[in-house]
Amino acid sequence: MGKSLFITGTGTDIGKTYVSALLVKKLKECGVAAAYYKAAMSGNTRDRDGKLIPGDAAYVKRIAGIAQSLEEMSPYVYEAAVSPHLASRMEGNPVRMETVLEGYRKVCSGYEYVTMEGSGGILCPICFDEAKIWLPDIIKACNTGCLIIADAGLGTINSVGLTAFYMKEHGIPLKGIIFNHFIPGDVMQEDNLKMCEYLTGAKVVACVRDGDTELNISAELLKSLYE
Repeated sequence: MGKSLFITGTGTDIGKTYVSALLVKKLKECGVAAAYYKAAMSGNTRDRDGKLIPGDAAYVKRIAGIAQSLEEMSPYVYEAAVSPHLASRMEGNPVRMETVLEGYRKVCSGYEYVTMEGSGGILCPICFDEAKIWLPDIIKACNTGCLIIADAGLGTINSVGLTAFYMKEHGIPLKGIIFNHFIPGDVMQEDNLKMCEYLTGAKVVACVRDGDTELNISAELLKSLYE
């Protein structure tokens, strides 16, 4: 079985997919078999034949340059740009944990390193009607550690601290933090980095600037985050 790492964020549109693509790309460049997986994907568009295209998966596939099929990357793909629990209710295709785990195990059996991206922030409902499935349920079922993606700017101390506290309360290992939209030399952002490390006890393992096409992290450190 391959090693895995779960990617969550301090909120929606924080840059999880962008950073996930850079993580997978870096791993591929290290010469390992790298893959991507996301349990449920909302807000997708249809192709000319009317088929839903998993946008986040397609983005990661293109940026990372991996051969993994889109069908293998996500078992649940929804059109509505809302939380998965609501999208599944609207579209009549509720998420089932056994299906998520079956897809996850299949990917882990075929690749050395699997980057698994979450939906929204850490407290995201994945299914609420047929079963009560929250994002932490999936993380724990997959028995994987977690990396927080956070905006480097104003407000991140609070959002990172609360996310890390929730994870600790639910027994989810925090492997590290990545700052997105980072501006080197910015006094506030540099201080945010130190404060988030102090609050969480976890290291900011990389900082991503707008437009970055490579992740500034050593291969050894990156691989050590996966388990």
